[in-house]
Amino acid sequence: MKNNSLIDTLNELGLSKNESNVYFSCLSLGSATIIDIARASELKRTTVYSVIESLKQKGLVNIEINGFKRKFVAEDPQKLEIILETRRKKLREALPEFSALYNLKGGESFIKYYEGLESVKGVYESLIRDIRPHQDYLIIGNQDEWLRLDGEYMSDFMERRAKLPIKIRMLLIESETSKDWKTKERNFNASIKILPKSTKIKTNLVITPQRVLIHQLVQPIIGIVIENKSVIHMHQEMYEIIWNSISDPE
Repeated sequence: MKNNSLIDTLNELGLSKNESNVYFSCLSLGSATIIDIARASELKRTTVYSVIESLKQKGLVNIEINGFKRKFVAEDPQKLEIILETRRKKLREALPEFSALYNLKGGESFIKYYEGLESVKGVYESLIRDIRPHQDYLIIGNQDEWLRLDGEYMSDFMERRAKLPIKIRMLLIESETSKDWKTKERNFNASIKILPKSTKIKTNLVITPQRVLIHQLVQPIIGIVIENKSVIHMHQEMYEIIWNSISDPE
């Protein structure tokens, strides 16, 4: 006899209506033939065959061979929890992408949230893709931490960025890396200034005319992108204040 509430539960776990009916029938019958399952599920035999194949792929039904007879038996319902956890895992993996699509809109403005290094790399790619010739690319950052995330990618990114006809300026915390970069700033197609020795940051800030990126360099690796003209302009003004307050060593 069918138990509609249990079948509904199977539907809610992600099984189709036919899959729920057939799996419930297999659970109820134990080892059963296609004819038995078709009768119990009130489905055509041809339909049951295709549904059984689908349930086999999900790990919910197995085949038993008894002599010349082939019967089908439901797997332990505990497998449903494994399927549910697999779905949760897929959602967790995809959530950064879904979050990135979530816009907090206000006119032409929005905020996007990115989680994980690979997602944030995509933001960096968009920065150099969308910037136009002669526009400002402004950075406040901790280059040692930035490089530590993925030195190979970051170095390649800087080489590609340096080839663009844009105006790159960097405000970097004091370190051997930043001092070395300062002596080679032409190689980076950039102007570099070193922040006061007391400056301690674990976040990169990148400002372009198109967007502001706030990139957390320590776990959890996240990126927050703001595309709002007023906010971008405010960051540009603040950057100029900081830049002009720092004198190059004589």
